[in-house]
Amino acid sequence: MRRSFGPPSPPEPAAQSIIRSHMPEPILRLTWTDPETGRHGYAVVDTLVGGVAAGGTRLRAGVSLAEVERLAHAMSLKNGSLGIPSGGAKLGVDADPSEPDAQAILTRFVRHLKPLFETMLVTGEDMGTTPALLASVFRDAGIDSSLHAGLVRSGDPAAALARVAQGLTIEEEGVALVDLVGGFGVAEAALAAVEHLGLGEAAGLRASIQGFGSMGGSSARYLARAGVRVVAIADVHGTVSNPNGLDVEQLLRARSAGGDIDRSSLGAGDVQAGTDAWLGAEAEILVPAAVADAIDEANCDRVRARLVVEAANIPTTSAAERRLRERDVTVVPDFIANAGTNAYLWWLVLGEIEPTVASSFEAIGRTMRAAVPAALRLAAEQGRSPRDAAAELALARLAEMARTSEPAAARV
Repeated sequence: MRRSFGPPSPPEPAAQSIIRSHMPEPILRLTWTDPETGRHGYAVVDTLVGGVAAGGTRLRAGVSLAEVERLAHAMSLKNGSLGIPSGGAKLGVDADPSEPDAQAILTRFVRHLKPLFETMLVTGEDMGTTPALLASVFRDAGIDSSLHAGLVRSGDPAAALARVAQGLTIEEEGVALVDLVGGFGVAEAALAAVEHLGLGEAAGLRASIQGFGSMGGSSARYLARAGVRVVAIADVHGTVSNPNGLDVEQLLRARSAGGDIDRSSLGAGDVQAGTDAWLGAEAEILVPAAVADAIDEANCDRVRARLVVEAANIPTTSAAERRLRERDVTVVPDFIANAGTNAYLWWLVLGEIEPTVASSFEAIGRTMRAAVPAALRLAAEQGRSPRDAAAELALARLAEMARTSEPAAARV
């Protein structure tokens, strides 16, 4: 799987406090010790729905139990926000992917946790792992797929695996659909918030985006196609901007595989500025789609947008989010806005969508346009932040899905 389960950023203290404040204790914390190297691996099952929890497997030197736990919490909120019938989990192994014995360590980790993968844990690609690596590791560990527990739950594992395989090969305009659905979901979340907040028609709005990889690039594409003027885009080299709107399609055609903008492709009227110029752009919509804590207490007062839609994982610190709320800036939290890829892959497993562009986009759009207004409405009614309100709704939905998925005897 590709970028399917969980955020790719390392933990930050502020990020931990945001997520942790909403969550009960995890169901399971497990620390594994490799018998050959003494390295550690970690598994956290935060919540269960129907006996299943899902989250990516991270391979990173220095990964910690606290990091894995934070990411498992985030997965619970993602799944609950979009009604995905799975609990949240995460796995991590303390090894550098470039080490010669990294794959062997990961294989032993999976082999020793085999009973969990066969019954309750669904996992996929995360930082340091790839679909090919996981396929090889699970095969060597004697498990047919890292999705085994979810495939079995689908009722027809062979058909479910075929849907996922097809879904991972579909392309739209030369780009893998799995690399588009996340940004499409961000754009739909933004448009749902715009409509709910009464910010005007899309054609009269402007957006500024940090990041131009798969998430930022596809967010820009689908906002532009909805009529929003994308007036600023930042990559690691700086910000390009144009008050009349950038030619997003041209920039996408010329970007590098890593999401770098080709400066030779800039059009007339496009200008270059520093890497943080995106933050204070004259725009109604701000989309941080790159790194954690991009908006912090030191820079949040530069934000001119009325709406921040979090495409990256926890790009806004808790202090900055409080300050933005004081200034009447609405933040759509990451665990709703960037959950499209996770939803897409789970829906394929469960047969809730067909492996087509039309079916995928329709489901993501419909879900975002229900979830975002629900969170903003509850936040306004209770005088709370959208993050707090969205977390309450997510946890309530998870609890209901868990209750209704239990055998009748267990509910007596």
